Amino acid sequence: MTDQEILDTMQPLLKNGMLRCKDALALAAELQIKPNLIGRVCNLNDIRIINCQLGCFGTGPKKRS
Repeated sequence: MTDQEILDTMQPLLKNGMLRCKDALALAAELQIKPNLIGRVCNLNDIRIINCQLGCFGTGPKKRS
């Protein structure tokens, strides 16, 4: 699968140039590709991953002080 094919499949999931993490993971499973390929296509096309399920990028549980 080419980067352009991945991008074309991703387009309906994008909102304001952003892709939710859970949608990225679901898309990778649907296309039977590794999630890092979704990430690479996002990086190459200035698409941000949001609502990271791992708690990266400023989301997830807040640390206690």
